[in-house]
Amino acid sequence: MYPVHDVDATLLLAMSLAAKRRPAELVEIIAAADLAQGIIPLEGKLIESFYRLSAYGLICEMEGGYTLTADAQQIMTTGQRKKAVPEKRIFSIKENLADYHLKGEHAAILVTEEQISAAVAAHKAAKITMGRSWLVPKPKPVEDNNNLPGSRKPFPFRSNKK
Repeated sequence: MYPVHDVDATLLLAMSLAAKRRPAELVEIIAAADLAQGIIPLEGKLIESFYRLSAYGLICEMEGGYTLTADAQQIMTTGQRKKAVPEKRIFSIKENLADYHLKGEHAAILVTEEQISAAVAAHKAAKITMGRSWLVPKPKPVEDNNNLPGSRKPFPFRSNKK
């Protein structure tokens, strides 16, 4: 696939997060992209990426949502560590996309700007009203110096004298 764009890898990563058990809606994909990268890609770039990835047969529309095809799932798993940070996963996805070659013709998905902007607005509204997100890592407690190894006092020696 030539050329490989950052938003393509971000969209594939977001769809793999959002569409694990069922096809994901646009709002879920936007939320997963925000979670994975911390920012939401521009609407125009997302529209182009949906078109490009669907024309290459990597994403498809199913049951009112979007999901990855078998080729895209293979791209997502090849050379990936499960606990890799998102930046390394995106870089690995971009490498795998660069090696991918088109197999046949596929129907392109046309997502409109209104659909994307409505999904972004819905995600931002849900983010504000949600309160605490359970996906955010917990803050680490302040370390107590008394619990460090070697900082404990030894037990007093007991003698068996009577």
